[in-house]
Amino acid sequence: RGGLSAPSRCEGPPPLSRVAAALRAAAAALGRLLQRKPRGAGPRPPLRPRLLRWGKRLAIALAGLLAAAVIAFFLVVRRYEADLPTTAELNHYNPPQVTRFLARDGTVLGELFVERRTLVPVTEIPPVMSLAALAAEDARFYKHDGLNYLGMLRALLVNLRSAEARQGGSTITQQVVKNVLLTHERTLDRKMRELLLARRIEQELTKDQILELYLNHIYFGHGRYGVEEAARFYFGKSVRQVTLAEAALLAGIVKGPSIYSPRVNKERAEKRRAFVLGQMREKRFVPAAQIDAALAEPIRLAPEPEHSDELAPEVLAEAERALRKAVGPEARYGGYTVVTSIDPKMQAAARAAVRQNLDAYAARHDLVAPFVRKKGDPAPFQGAPRDPNRAYLGVVTGADDARGTLAIRVGAAQGTVDLRSERRYNPRGLPPSRFAEVGKVLRVRFAGEPEAGKLRLDLGPQGALVAIDARTREIVALVGGYEGARGGLDRASHAHRQPGSTFKAIVYGYGIHARKLTAASMLETNPAALEGYKPGNYDESEGQSPKRLREALAHSVNVAAVAALRDVGPEAVVAWARELGIASKLGADLSLALGAYEVTPREMAGAYATFAAGGVVQEPVLVTKISGPRGEALPLPARPPPRPAMTAAEAYVTTDLLTSVVKVGTAKQALSLRRPIAGKTGTTNDAKDAWFVGYSTDIACAVWTGFDDAAPLGGREVGSSAALPAFIAFMDKAHAGRPATDFPEPLGIVRLPIDPETGALAMPGQENAVEEVFLEGTEPTGVALPDPSAIGQGILDLFKPQ
Repeated sequence: RGGLSAPSRCEGPPPLSRVAAALRAAAAALGRLLQRKPRGAGPRPPLRPRLLRWGKRLAIALAGLLAAAVIAFFLVVRRYEADLPTTAELNHYNPPQVTRFLARDGTVLGELFVERRTLVPVTEIPPVMSLAALAAEDARFYKHDGLNYLGMLRALLVNLRSAEARQGGSTITQQVVKNVLLTHERTLDRKMRELLLARRIEQELTKDQILELYLNHIYFGHGRYGVEEAARFYFGKSVRQVTLAEAALLAGIVKGPSIYSPRVNKERAEKRRAFVLGQMREKRFVPAAQIDAALAEPIRLAPEPEHSDELAPEVLAEAERALRKAVGPEARYGGYTVVTSIDPKMQAAARAAVRQNLDAYAARHDLVAPFVRKKGDPAPFQGAPRDPNRAYLGVVTGADDARGTLAIRVGAAQGTVDLRSERRYNPRGLPPSRFAEVGKVLRVRFAGEPEAGKLRLDLGPQGALVAIDARTREIVALVGGYEGARGGLDRASHAHRQPGSTFKAIVYGYGIHARKLTAASMLETNPAALEGYKPGNYDESEGQSPKRLREALAHSVNVAAVAALRDVGPEAVVAWARELGIASKLGADLSLALGAYEVTPREMAGAYATFAAGGVVQEPVLVTKISGPRGEALPLPARPPPRPAMTAAEAYVTTDLLTSVVKVGTAKQALSLRRPIAGKTGTTNDAKDAWFVGYSTDIACAVWTGFDDAAPLGGREVGSSAALPAFIAFMDKAHAGRPATDFPEPLGIVRLPIDPETGALAMPGQENAVEEVFLEGTEPTGVALPDPSAIGQGILDLFKPQ
């Protein structure tokens, strides 16, 4: 990936141990050569000629030995140099860095990294940090040529005594070689490579470049590499902002992060800091007064950073996919910054709202421990479980309080549930023996393949919430389930479920847009009046006589919605749903009116956001910016510009109709928000899905509740009980501090009094007349006829005695 290559593992130069052995053999031969001959019987030769002769022999031997050593040295160096890794890549140093995912305000939502590192140019590293590092590791860095010869000699003596590499006299240059280009293997062979590479680096790079490599690469403990990540971890700030005392503390950690980390041992860290500051005083790197002030400064650490994936794992998963699409596999290594549209406060509110809503459902349906056996318990699953994606009914067979596990048999398989991860159903923290009785049947799901035997409780339904800024179409909150898990199912974006009656807003909205319906249109409510598809109404009392569109929508009359779809045309509604951003497969038949075709919560929130935005449609966006390692902005997929799907007046009429659902209809609980809200509840057959989709002038929000396997919610659960509470809880927090503003009325709106029974214009002075909104040019022209019974009564009243 363009990173640094590892040192070659092919056959290399002879080990230094073999060279040393050869030199020792030569020395032994010299010793034998210099041995004195035994005295003979003859007279001794004169001393001076003997000395000259032996001196000549010694000089020849020493010269030969020296020549052999020089030749051997150069041969070894040549062989090593041929086998050394290249240093050219240091000019394009690109180590693994942290990729950060940010909320819109800069809050870190999560990170992706192999090594947690952020590169900083040496020109942006404050001098106190650089000087502290030099004082701690290599005070003569700017004076030597890459090697500390006195330190090397000292280390050589130690290593020769032990016959192996135990000590090094490493300079910063050597540490760069060791950490970046070579392994940490402690052998004489690797040391020889290190020395040669250090000299080569000094010839090819400037001192500042070498120092930059060092400061960005070294390890500071706790998984942090480089001075920037170290400063963030220990002090909660960029290295650009560290003080002298903080710089000295960081520099002192490098010698032994596990020993000198202030999060491990503050006392040792303080002593090590004092040593570094003392070195800086001795080398006169910093004035003595500043040193004294730094020594007196207490160690102040920032709280350990918490980048919990629990806040927005669904967001992280989608943002990571966007990054990989933009940059490929470099995403894992490259130090990118991905900015999302998420508002962290709204995200937290959304997660809490979903959990509270599902917890309330669990309380209503006795899905909270302790669980006792009952006569009405369902029969457990029989057979061999094979599908890890479905839920099974298993029977409790035992409990292990010491391990915190519950043993459950699922047909022919045996598994365990770790109750420590089941806080949703065990809020009181009961031990397994008190959590459920042996023999109790519980709904479970395999966490992986069934053969592994790991189970999770799946007693209650799941939920999803997506909130969109109506003006910008930026997704401000996204929750895909009770427990967020990076890489898990994001039900808000990817779970296709029937939307139920929430789809009626799209049917009626199109009728308004096409000028085929008005708020006062009279719609059939009796199934007998329909041909072919004849749905029932949730409230059977609603099928007596035609109702005005507003009233039918407020009370979610099914037959009226089907009649409206029949009149405007299913094909046209499907096409218009596409205009609103619904890409899921939709069928052009009358069941479309009741939300029979599956969509995602994200699609529904986007469609309703069009109504809130005055009829302007735009694709919702989550990732707003991606920056490269050097801060350069990377191109994102082209986003289609905003376009009108309906006029502002048409959107206003649709919104006004949806406010009746809150004011007098199925979502009256939302009046507690004390601000104008438009929206629609939705419940599918057998209550398999419960919805509420709604909006204010600022935010559109969709909430869904249901089981992943489409099991019925039961207990007469509907959208107003199983979804609307989450909407209310979220919107209350999301609008905190915002004024309650009305939906602005655009030009082209006409308000007229109408007769509530017929939808016609009210007679002058009609007492039960109601005001209705119309698009200009679609208002009714006929006046309601008087009630005949009322006329007769009026005549009789004329003849009553006064």
